[in-house]
Amino acid sequence: MPHLLSLIREDVANVVEHDPAAKSRLEVFLCYSGLHAVWFYRMNHWLWNHGLFLLARILSQVARFLTGIEIHPAAKIGRRCSSITATGW
Repeated sequence: MPHLLSLIREDVANVVEHDPAAKSRLEVFLCYSGLHAVWFYRMNHWLWNHGLFLLARILSQVARFLTGIEIHPAAKIGRRCSSITATGW
């Protein structure tokens, strides 16, 4: 759990540093659906790698519903990869 919290802090700091539209860490934490999707992905990826395939897929659909972004739990993405905004049909 402490590792996950440090990744969240790092993600928020990275967005604040590189996105001129970001006004505060709190705004980034609460309002950036791209980050929320990445955080869901990390949890789902862990589940997938531990053989909990169905649960990982179900939670990826919950994440898609909440954020509008779907990242397959088996995908491999980098540590500082984030989708700041995403929308599409």
